[in-house]
Amino acid sequence: MPRSDTTEFTGHCLCGAIRFHGTYDAGHDLKACHCSQCRRWSGHYWAAILPRSLQIEGEVKWYRASDIARRGFCAECGSSLFWQRDGSPVIDVAAGAIDSPTGLQLQGHIFVTDKGDYYQIIDGLPQDPHE
Repeated sequence: MPRSDTTEFTGHCLCGAIRFHGTYDAGHDLKACHCSQCRRWSGHYWAAILPRSLQIEGEVKWYRASDIARRGFCAECGSSLFWQRDGSPVIDVAAGAIDSPTGLQLQGHIFVTDKGDYYQIIDGLPQDPHE
C-alpha cells in the first residue's frame, strides 16, 4: 500500500497494448525537457514523472537513444512512454500517457538552449539552459 505522501497513477499507450500503474511522490517536480532528442522522440517536448514504483503490463520495445539512456515505446501504436538512464532502476513515465486527473503541475523547463525555434516558452516557469 502506498505511503500517504505518494500519489497513485495509471496510464496506457494510445492503443492500450501497454498499460502501467504505480506511485510517485506527492508534489512531484515535473519539468519539460526541450533537448533535440526529446523533441524528436515526442514530437514537441518531453515531460515525465520519476515514479516511486512502476508496474508495466504489455511488451515495451526499447530503443538505445544514446550512450547513457534508452527509450521505451509501444511497437503497436508507436506511443512514446518511457525513458531510462543506464544503471538506474527508475523508469521515467511520460506525463501525457498518464490517465487524468493526474494532479501534476509543470514546475519548469530544462535544456532550453536546445529548444525548437518554432515556439516560445512564455509560462513564467524557471528555465534551465541545461539539466
